[in-house]
This record gives sequence, structure tokens and C-alpha cells, in this order.
Amino acid sequence: MDLKKILPFFSYIYHPIFISVYGTIFYFLVSKMYTYPTLFYMTLLQVGILTLLLPLSLYYLFFSIGLVNSFTEASLKERKIPIIIQAILLFILIKFSSSFDNIPELYYFFFGGFLSSLLAFIAVSLKFKASLHMIAICLLATFIYAISLHLQLPLKNSIAFIIVSVGFVASSRLHMKSHTPIELIIGSFIGILSQVSFWYFWL
Repeated sequence: MDLKKILPFFSYIYHPIFISVYGTIFYFLVSKMYTYPTLFYMTLLQVGILTLLLPLSLYYLFFSIGLVNSFTEASLKERKIPIIIQAILLFILIKFSSSFDNIPELYYFFFGGFLSSLLAFIAVSLKFKASLHMIAICLLATFIYAISLHLQLPLKNSIAFIIVSVGFVASSRLHMKSHTPIELIIGSFIGILSQVSFWYFWL
């Protein structure tokens, strides 16, 4: 198997638009809160609409009018509007969703996502193209590690898997010539920092 041929695949399955749904499903599975089906479906529906379906619809709108040209590649100029929209939708989610009243872990996970969106926008405003893929995958990896600590669960396989995934995403972005190493590093730092900043409140 030619690894280089499958590397782009990781840029799609770990696209930032999917990370919120991945994090939500992972949390419910490992915390056993999926035993409360109403809470699970309500939370997943809210997260799915605001972080996946609505952004996808807006992406196709932007694509059709020429504001963006690719699902996985975006120039510095093309990033501003999607990042701002992501920040707004995440703010709406954490501000108005009643589901998070009983799930502080997810509340801070999405608050970290909101913070990472703001930091990514600042980077774009400074003409720096931090990797959104690395922000997203590192945010998820840090969340999984934090859940392991918080719930005192031996999630060694999950942590190992997500660390390997981080490596594949980074390799994918380099292989596709989407980013320089420093852009990947800064993206990783933003993703990790966005989660670690809230550990004090829930760990």
C-alpha cells in the first residue's frame, strides 16, 4: 500500500467541521451518558445542526458564489468568513444550549473550540495561515486525554489512536503542500492551548 496515496484521506475524515461531532459522540460513549438517550440525541442534534449541517450548507453557498474554492484548502483571504461563522455558531451553541447544563465537560470542550476560532481569526488577521486541521485534531486529542484524567478511565487505546491520527493529519497537510511545518506547529499549539486553558474548571 502506498501511504502517500491515502494521506489526503485524513484531511477529509479529520476536517475541522467534523471534530465537534466526534468529540460529542466520544464523550457520551466513554462517560456512559448514552444510557440517557433523550440527552444524547438532543445534544447530538444541536451539535450536528450548528457545527456540521449548517456550516456545510454555508460552505456550498460560499463555493457556489466563489468565496471559497476547496473543501480542504483555503487561502488566507478565504478563511476569514468561515472562521467568524464558526465562532458565532459555537457561541450560540454554548450560550443557548440547555443540554450543557448537566454536561460541563462538553461545555468547556466547545468553549475551547470557540477560543480556538478566535485565535485562528487573530492569526489570519496577522497574515498567518495556522493549520485549522491541526487546531481541530489537537483540540480533540487534548479533550480525549482530559476526559481520561477527569473520569479516571484507562483510555490508553483511544489516546494512542488519536495521537497516531494527529501524526497522519500533519503528514497529510505536508504531503498536500497545504502548510509549512511552522503553520502546523502553531495550529497544534492553538488547539492544545484552547483546551488546556479550561482544565482548571473541570479537571
